[in-house]
Amino acid sequence: MDTKDIYFKKILVAVDDSEDSIKAFRYAVHRALKDDLGLTIVSILEENVINVYQALTKDFIHGKREDLTKHVEEYREQALAAGVKDVDVWVGAGIPGEEIVNHVIPEVKPDLLVIGAKAKKGITKMFGSQAAYMAKNSPISVLVVR
Repeated sequence: MDTKDIYFKKILVAVDDSEDSIKAFRYAVHRALKDDLGLTIVSILEENVINVYQALTKDFIHGKREDLTKHVEEYREQALAAGVKDVDVWVGAGIPGEEIVNHVIPEVKPDLLVIGAKAKKGITKMFGSQAAYMAKNSPISVLVVR
């Protein structure tokens, strides 16, 4: 098997604070350091877990997004402190798998998506449906961390 054409320049790692997501983040930082790669950290505000009254309250949505942005910046600081030179963040909203595949990847243009196998909330925790969606539909290589 010839792997000389497989070379990654930028990693996109999705974080949601689940145990698997934290492992994925640690792997992505390690790989970025080892291979001197760029790293983009993404987290998606899941609109499907917000009730209709919260969705109608702009201050609620803005506050949640602001909190998520601050939290993702903490991940960025960890990656920089570990020695990764090129670290960006991306915060979006929607259904995580669809948002990452349809919007984040085309915009960020990574070569590798690193994700945790299971999410921290709801039915996705049990089935890992977002990870399965991204692995199946991503236009780039996907590494699923358990």
